[in-house]
Amino acid sequence: MTPIYKIATAEQWAAAQVSGGFEGAPVDLADGFIHFSTAEQARETAAKHFAGQEALVLIALDADAFGDKMVWEPSRGGQLFPHLYRPFLTSETLWARPLPMCADGSHDFDGLLP
Repeated sequence: MTPIYKIATAEQWAAAQVSGGFEGAPVDLADGFIHFSTAEQARETAAKHFAGQEALVLIALDADAFGDKMVWEPSRGGQLFPHLYRPFLTSETLWARPLPMCADGSHDFDGLLP
């Protein structure tokens, strides 16, 4: 199993739970794939794209479950990032938990990531 993580707004995740699937955030829809991060990349992703944003959810999935629809592609600094070229079902998630915000606007991943 290769765990990967998606940061979404609580509103996006609530809509996905109602529909049974996650089509992607606006940036995902614009880019044509769903952006994910590894455990090592998630904090930097949060700092770069979600600083100061409250009401977020961290969603864990198994990259291996998506076969050839999961592509590892270079992004920030040449790092390989997991990109999913299809929506995912909420039933495919390992878990989804609130991502708390610290007083300084960063996010608290303690207890969420290995």
